[in-house]
Parts: sequence; C-alpha cells; structure tokens
Amino acid sequence: MSLTLISTILIVEDSPSELQLMSYFLTESGYNVIPTTDAKAALEQAILQQPDVIITDVVMPGMSGFELCRYLKKHPVTKKVPILICSSKNQEIDRLWAMKQGADAYLTKPYTREQLIRAIRSVAN
Repeated sequence: MSLTLISTILIVEDSPSELQLMSYFLTESGYNVIPTTDAKAALEQAILQQPDVIITDVVMPGMSGFELCRYLKKHPVTKKVPILICSSKNQEIDRLWAMKQGADAYLTKPYTREQLIRAIRSVAN
C-alpha cells in the first residue's frame, strides 16, 4: 500500500450499514474517519475538524447532500475541501447537478473498496 497525503475523511451517510461499510473500507486503507449520519452535524464537524476530503450521500433527512455541498463550498473554512458525492442516484443528470453544486467527484452505489479509494485519490490531487 502506498502512503497517502490524505489523512482524515468526513463521511456523511444516514444509512448505518452504509456508514459502517464505508468507514471499514477507509480505516482498513489507512484513513482517519469522522462518521456522521446528519448533514447539519457534518457542517459543524467540517468546520471544527477540517477534514482532507468529505464524502456525502445525496438523499438524507433534513438537508440533502447537494445542499450540504453548496454550504461547504460557500464557507471560508471548507470551500477548498474536496467533496465526493456517493449516491445510489445513478442518472447523468444527478452527476451533472452534483458538479454544479460544487462536488469534485461522483461515485454511485454499490461500489467496491477500490472504486471508493480511487475516487478519493482523484479529488485529492
């Protein structure tokens, strides 16, 4: 395994099983993980902890991943943090809309550990 410059990843995922799987893949690959199940809590965590990458789902109660992405890209502390949207929404319009909201990459579920790591590395450069 090669060394990585990214150390901390904030995950925003309202599904406990999906959050657990993603956290497992990332910690096993050497990343520090900040798991959150709520976009509003993720905003606070992103500002406080300043992660290297943020991964967010799209469909969540309270605030969508698209809304979260817009807020993060407008905030001075988080505006340069790469955002990876990871969603089961697999239409091209969803991908385009995510990029318009400020996302740096889009990964569809289900994904493999390798696809997840590759997507993270693609936004980290």
